[in-house]
Amino acid sequence: QLQLVESGGGLVQPGGSLRLSCAASGSSLEDYAIGWFRLAPGKEREGVLCYREGRTYYGESVQGRFTFSRDNAENTVDLLMYDLKPEDTGVYYCAADPPLYTLAARTYLCKPGEYEIWGQGTQVTVSS
Repeated sequence: QLQLVESGGGLVQPGGSLRLSCAASGSSLEDYAIGWFRLAPGKEREGVLCYREGRTYYGESVQGRFTFSRDNAENTVDLLMYDLKPEDTGVYYCAADPPLYTLAARTYLCKPGEYEIWGQGTQVTVSS
């Protein structure tokens, strides 16, 4: 029964950086597909970075500014955010999909429906 808890959100000025952490418990994240999503006010939940089967997807709006790291020993995954913009404001979620759920013939597009397990989210506010 994998559980995910995000942390690291807060208020940051435009151009600043934040590191969001996703701590897993109940099971190891190793070999899981991992996704980071955000929900901005008035917007639909969108994928910002997803990793599955050795492939990394970057949302167009964050490519070049957001990166992903994994620490298997600590059972955590991080989202590293640089050059933050006001448009990055929102609640950020980490999500995981069990490795056996990956369907080889399916095309994965970093959509929320592709992920089974979700954290509660952490607020990121980018404002001067």
